Amino acid sequence: MEMLLEEMAERRLGGGREAAVQRQHERGKLMARERLDILFDAGSFTEIDPFVKHRGSGFGLENNRPEGDAVVVGYGTVDGRPVFAYAQDFTLYGGSVSEAAAEKIAKVQDLSMKVGAPIVAINDGGGARIQEGVTSLRGYGEIFLRNTLSSGLVPQIAVCAGPAAGGGVYSPAIMDFIFMVQGTGQMYITGPDVIRAVSGEEVTHEELGGALTHATRTGVAHFCIPGEEATLNTVRELLAFLPQNNMEDPRWVDTGDSADRRVDKLLEIVPADSSSPYNIRNVISEIVDNGQFLEIQAQWARNIAIGFAHMGGIGVGIVANDPDTLAGVLDIDASRKAARFVRFCDCFNIPIVTLVDVPGFLPGTQQEYGGIIAHGAKLLYAYAEATVPKVAVTLRKSIGGAYVVMSSKHLRSDVNLAWPTAQIAVTGSDGAVNIIHRRRIAAAEDPAAERARLVAEYEAEFYRPYQAAELGFVDDVIDPRDTRSAVIRALVMLSTKVDTSPPKKHGNIPL
Repeated sequence: MEMLLEEMAERRLGGGREAAVQRQHERGKLMARERLDILFDAGSFTEIDPFVKHRGSGFGLENNRPEGDAVVVGYGTVDGRPVFAYAQDFTLYGGSVSEAAAEKIAKVQDLSMKVGAPIVAINDGGGARIQEGVTSLRGYGEIFLRNTLSSGLVPQIAVCAGPAAGGGVYSPAIMDFIFMVQGTGQMYITGPDVIRAVSGEEVTHEELGGALTHATRTGVAHFCIPGEEATLNTVRELLAFLPQNNMEDPRWVDTGDSADRRVDKLLEIVPADSSSPYNIRNVISEIVDNGQFLEIQAQWARNIAIGFAHMGGIGVGIVANDPDTLAGVLDIDASRKAARFVRFCDCFNIPIVTLVDVPGFLPGTQQEYGGIIAHGAKLLYAYAEATVPKVAVTLRKSIGGAYVVMSSKHLRSDVNLAWPTAQIAVTGSDGAVNIIHRRRIAAAEDPAAERARLVAEYEAEFYRPYQAAELGFVDDVIDPRDTRSAVIRALVMLSTKVDTSPPKKHGNIPL
């Protein structure tokens, strides 16, 4: 029996690969099982299919059929809750996906959906196994299908700890969140060699698809973190905010932070001058429980901030314009970023808190030619479609179409509050006066003085929250210091909210 047990252990762990393991570690990368040990609660991971072998033949494949092939799959617990996972093993066939490896991955994807538990994919592979031809492509198709069927059913998280190339990028792209390990994580459709051969363009792996590129330029990566251990621990942190599936609510957490806490510091953080910048993240940290805010896509489209926090122990998703970047305007990237986050929160019953300080949409030919109409409509669509509790607070500006888009009453927002400093209007005061009083200004003895007087009149009448409040578009004008307690009271009231949409297969969001 002892000999049989030793053989089993040797097969399970892929004995005889010490040199390959050493090379992996020399690259600063962990092995698949080492990564899973960090992700899961100690001793909780249970492996599935450790003895499956690939069925390829030719090109020398028949002479190298290691147990488990190039992926480790299974389940365990994270903070005591079930989670499924798979981790590609780069030391076997470069982590490439064979037909057998794809079947292993599909098996845990199916279990994830049946059980109703999140799935984490740790990517470190070179794409489809070329030696197997179309069967490996079929395997990818099976994985992509299950990514799509899982979407909105269970949370899906991808971790790129090494390369995800070719078809390998599409599974992470369909999933809800993508973590990339800075320095080793890479994602691209075609590598530098192919680009050089086709176009003559010289580019490095990091420049083309490194973590920083996708965190700052493309927005593909939601998190870019140095080190695998820190990355996987942040995955654990994210999972703590999420329900297990679309039928559950986020867990209530006793954070020890009083729901009635008054926030005097808000009067200092937000300047009274509506043209003065400030960092909205400082506002968020003051009103959420214990200042803890898990920001998502923090390095991309910084004119809007999104992320998770607790308020009065209630898990919430936060969307907030940031006047510190581009004055907080909505542009193509900010609209895309916020729209997808709003839709994720709606999928998984996470209430949405929106902090509004937006002067409008970014003007210019670059935005228009880039399709700001369609991209801005995504955010509008996402808010209108969402049936979760929605609470919005207007801090300063809320101008024009951006007023409507940012969780307005007209898009089924439940509770809309405003500070006394809120400016809710159709357009900016200068533009409005130039349109309304063009002739009057032109006929004046001192046009500049007349324009200034009319702007002051316009702002006194329209750049205040009370017209919107009179019409019921704003439910209350509140003392900024009471923002935290007012939002929490609204969230508690909305905890049993039920809302529906017209029966249909699905809408057609402007993609």
